[in-house]
Amino acid sequence: MADQDISAAKEAVLKRSCELPEDMLKIRGYDFNQGLDLQAVLKSYLTTGFQASSLGLAIQEINKMIEKRLEPHDSNESDSDSSKSGCTIFLGYTSNLISSGVRESIRYLAEHKMVDVIVTTAGGIEEDLIKCLAHTYLGDFSLAGKDLRQQGINRIGNLLVPNDNYCKFEDWLMPILDKMLLEQKTEGTHWTPSKMIHRLGKEINNPESVYYWAYKNDIPVFSPALTDGSLGDMIYFHSFRNPGLILDIVEDIRRMNSQAVFAKKTGMIILGGGLVKHHIANANLMRNGADFSVL
Repeated sequence: MADQDISAAKEAVLKRSCELPEDMLKIRGYDFNQGLDLQAVLKSYLTTGFQASSLGLAIQEINKMIEKRLEPHDSNESDSDSSKSGCTIFLGYTSNLISSGVRESIRYLAEHKMVDVIVTTAGGIEEDLIKCLAHTYLGDFSLAGKDLRQQGINRIGNLLVPNDNYCKFEDWLMPILDKMLLEQKTEGTHWTPSKMIHRLGKEINNPESVYYWAYKNDIPVFSPALTDGSLGDMIYFHSFRNPGLILDIVEDIRRMNSQAVFAKKTGMIILGGGLVKHHIANANLMRNGADFSVL
C-alpha cells in the first residue's frame, strides 16, 4: 500500500484535532497535599468535571449575586428604600429540604440576612415549626408504609416523623389561630400567608427555627399554597370550632411581585421545582427576568 493510501486511511479512522482555545479550562481536581482548604476545594469543583463542574458554575453565579448585593447603595437613598440592596436574592425550596438537615443551612442564611425573600411550600413552613417541638428521626426508604401506619409513624423518604409530633403542633397552633381571628375581628388585621408565617416565627420564639430568624430580620416568606399540608388541616379544623379566619393571597402576590419589580437587580436560587420555582420566576418575569439564577 502506498504512503498516500496509508495517510488517507489514518485520516478516515482518526480525524486530526482542531486547536482548542488557550484559555479553555483544563480538568484538574483538588490536591490534598496542599492541606485541607475548604474554599480551595469548592473552587476546584469548576475544573473537576461531571456534576462537580455544574456545582462550580452555581457557586460562581451565587458569588456574583453576593458581590452585587454588597455594593454600597446611593447615599441619597433613604434606609427605608426597598431597592437599596444592589441585588435582591430570592431563595426558594421545597419542604423535603426543611424535613432534612439542610434546614440548618437555610436557617443560617436567614439568621445572617444572606437572602432577601423566601418562597416555600406549606411543608417547608410546618416542618420547621414541628422540629422545634419534637424530633425527626432517620429511618430507611424501604420501610413499609402499612407497618409504619400501624405504629403511628409517618415516612418522608428515609425520615420518620411520629404522629405525636403533629399532635404537639396542633396543641401549639390552635391558640395562635384563636388570637389571629380575634385580632382580625377587633383590630381589623388583614391576614395573608406571609403575615401568618411572620406571626408563627414570632410565636415559636426558637433560634433553631428558620422562620424565627425570618421574623427577627424582617425577611418576607411567601407560601401561596399554605393550606396544602398539616397547616391546612389545622386551619380546616379551626374553621369549625372557631370560624371566620381569612387569609388573603391577593395582597401577597402584589407584595411578592413588588419585591422583584422595584429591585435594582435580582438573583434567584431555586432548590426544587413546582410552586416555588414558578412563584419566584413569575415574580421576576414582571421585571423581564432575573439578572442571576441557579436552579
